[in-house]
Amino acid sequence: MKIKEIIVVEGRDDTTAIKRAVDADTIETNGSAIGDSVIEQIRLAQKTRGVIIFTDPDFPGEKIRKTVAEQVPGCKHAFITKPEARPKNGKGIGVEHASAEAIRNALKEVKEEMADTDPIIDKDDLITAGLIGGPKAKARREKLGVLLKIGYTNGKQLEKRLHMFQITKQTFAQAIEEIVREEQQND
Repeated sequence: MKIKEIIVVEGRDDTTAIKRAVDADTIETNGSAIGDSVIEQIRLAQKTRGVIIFTDPDFPGEKIRKTVAEQVPGCKHAFITKPEARPKNGKGIGVEHASAEAIRNALKEVKEEMADTDPIIDKDDLITAGLIGGPKAKARREKLGVLLKIGYTNGKQLEKRLHMFQITKQTFAQAIEEIVREEQQND
């Protein structure tokens, strides 16, 4: 599988994992304190080939994703789940621990940013769906992130990410139905 866009990752081990899974070029941020020269590289990559941000499913990874997306508009996003990012020994979390299959699947499900439109799903929808402020809210957001392949977010980020990736009301409703069905089966 050849990837046209340049993939932004956190470090050298992530690059190694990506190259094991697909034929692609990467830019490494080397942590969350992204320097101006790295941002310039990413801007150039976005102009010439496009960029896919593929960071770890943890707080530092989300911080890097947010920083790059703010500095370089129009990036695409690839996500893996926390279980996919855990090593066999259970220590740490990161793209470098994901299987080649998980990486390929994430790259097949890349999401594009679409920010210049009105939100489809608002905060009231999130509250009604039990994604904000309820006892099951965090677990529901985790499941929703997996089902929609948009990664885990807190409540505030979720509204923005649903808007950014133009998740439709129908897709959102179907995912919520699936989550509720699963909860009922487990109760």
